Formats: sequence, C-alpha cells, structure tokens
Amino acid sequence: MLIKNDFEVAQPVDKVWKFFDDIPGVASCLPGAELTEDLGDDKYKGRVTVRMGPVKLQFAGTAEITERDDANKRIVVDAAGADEKGRGQAAMLLSAHLTQVAGGTKVSVDQDLQLQGAAAQYGRGMISDVSSVLMRDFATNMQNRIAAIDRGESAQQMKSAEAAGGVGIGVRALIMALSRLFRRLFLPYRPAAS
Repeated sequence: MLIKNDFEVAQPVDKVWKFFDDIPGVASCLPGAELTEDLGDDKYKGRVTVRMGPVKLQFAGTAEITERDDANKRIVVDAAGADEKGRGQAAMLLSAHLTQVAGGTKVSVDQDLQLQGAAAQYGRGMISDVSSVLMRDFATNMQNRIAAIDRGESAQQMKSAEAAGGVGIGVRALIMALSRLFRRLFLPYRPAAS
C-alpha cells in the first residue's frame, strides 16, 4: 500500500536536511518510535508502538538508510519488523524528499507499506489516517526539536518537553475517518452543472 504525505517545517531546507543526519533525533520525533541499538553503517534496531482501534501493536525490527542524496535532499529508509506478540509483520520502504518553499521546507514522504496479521485487518482509510496523524505529529516534534537545538537545550531538556500527552493517535485517526463520513452523508448533494 502506497501512502503519500507532505508537511512543512518553518526552517530553512539546509537546516532540516542537517537534522536528518541525526537519526536518533529524527526517530525521537516520531510518536511511538524508539531506537534501541545503533548497528553501524546506517543500520538500527528499534521498536514502534501504534494503536489501531482497540489493538496496540508493538513492532520490533531493523531500519537501514539505503540512500542519502545530499544534492537532491532525498533519503530512503528500508524498515521491517514483527509484532512482539506474534500478531503480524510490517515492512516499509520510506523515501523523504525536502524542497525549499516560502517560509520553510516542504517534506514529501512516500511510504510503501506491507502489513500482515492484525494490522492488515484495518482498511486503507484507517491506515492512511493513522499515517497522516503520525506525520503531523512528527512535523510538529521536528520543528520543536530544531528550535530547541537552536536555543542550545540539552537532550534531557528536549526529552522532557517531548513527553506525550493529549488524545491518542488511533482516536484522532478515527475522528478523521468519521468527519469524512459525515461530510459525505450530510453535505447537500449538488448536481453537476450542465
């Protein structure tokens, strides 16, 4: 399943690209992600926890940066993992491309996601909604982390500021799905102009 997301960060493209060199910093911006080991040569072990409806999935696996194109500001990550309770597997090829826009940097993310097991039971819409919420949170966290680095804050200060609160990702994705449904059901029908 191919999922595309775009978001903007109010920072210059070169600064955002430099931030992508700090893989532990980047991973800390993604809700539910945790790097557990640096294997060297741009390979990492980690864990990702995601709630999909009533099911909490926790995938442990590896991620490898397979391409880093400094000239075109493009990075490709190949990741795969299995749910720690044996309920499924996930593989993802993610590419991110950065471009300068007025007021900051546009990050275009393409995710080729393959799911098996419990996560695969959710429809494309729910998975896309969860992905959108994750990317929105990632963008906010990245913006805040880059600003904290500019202020000279320590990693510990940033960690305490990133402590998550608020409504869960699954709930926000469900709200997105319901709002789409209500728009379709309750917006007045407008016939096409002749």
